[in-house]
Amino acid sequence: MMDWTDRHCRFFHRLLAPRALLFSEMVTTGAIRHGPTDRLLAFDAREQPVILQLGGSEPDELAAAIRTAEAFGYAGYDLNCGCPSDRVQKGRFGACLMAEPERVRDCLSAMREATAKPLSVKSRIGIDDVDEAPFLERFVTTVAEAGIDTFVIHARKAWLQGLSPKQNREVPPLRYALVEALQRHHPELRIVLNGGLRTPGDVARAMRWAKGVMIGREAYQNPASLPALEAAAWNRPPPVTDFTAVVAALADYVDQSRGQGVPAAAILRHTLGLFNGRPGARLWRRTLSDEMRSPLAAGDLVRRAAAPVLERQAA
Repeated sequence: MMDWTDRHCRFFHRLLAPRALLFSEMVTTGAIRHGPTDRLLAFDAREQPVILQLGGSEPDELAAAIRTAEAFGYAGYDLNCGCPSDRVQKGRFGACLMAEPERVRDCLSAMREATAKPLSVKSRIGIDDVDEAPFLERFVTTVAEAGIDTFVIHARKAWLQGLSPKQNREVPPLRYALVEALQRHHPELRIVLNGGLRTPGDVARAMRWAKGVMIGREAYQNPASLPALEAAAWNRPPPVTDFTAVVAALADYVDQSRGQGVPAAAILRHTLGLFNGRPGARLWRRTLSDEMRSPLAAGDLVRRAAAPVLERQAA
């Protein structure tokens, strides 16, 4: 999720979901080739395990991007074949690549030559007016020829023309049954279900057949749900019930990052939903929103904004 799941967002989410596999925002091969690699690729070791999601369609360029990224210590790499935005299509990557499974296979083969770490593909179930089931079957089996066994599948078709990226997340119907049938037909593959999963019940039902779930916008917009979602995925008690330690670690991280020239707002914009559903959530959001862009904002703002909420939690 470009401009959302940056390193600061991932650090925050790791505090709430210690077992989750975290994915970076999509980074294009061109950005890695021409941009500031430290800013694009560096991350805090406490975020691990982190997967770098790449956008690109040229095998050599994807391999070169991985060779550059290897120095940063990512746990693995994912090729985005699911984003339907016009900007991404103009670069000939994202969801439009699903129409070229042989090219995707060749991309993954080149990526495999550049690293021994795990590789995966993020896709939709189809594009435009194709018949999803045979299209998805051909895409997955062709790409798997590169030795790839992990597919993260958003269970909606992507319309490359006529729908905005937001509409592409809401308008095409979710077809979980199609993805489940793919997993049952290919037990040798690791199918990770994505799309529309918002509650622990959603996750628990998916985990009856899927080998993993990916949570996107729900995790970002309602991070307070992350402990319960992780608990459902692992069938274990929630890893976090009291957010006191989360607040303390977040405040310390803000102070640490400010010492490196990172403004507090760059971190705290990701945290507004921390107390969603709990007494005092509105006060937390208002305090941060009003003050986090001040050049003086630091960890003390986090502690002060959270204090009334944590007091109610302890009462």
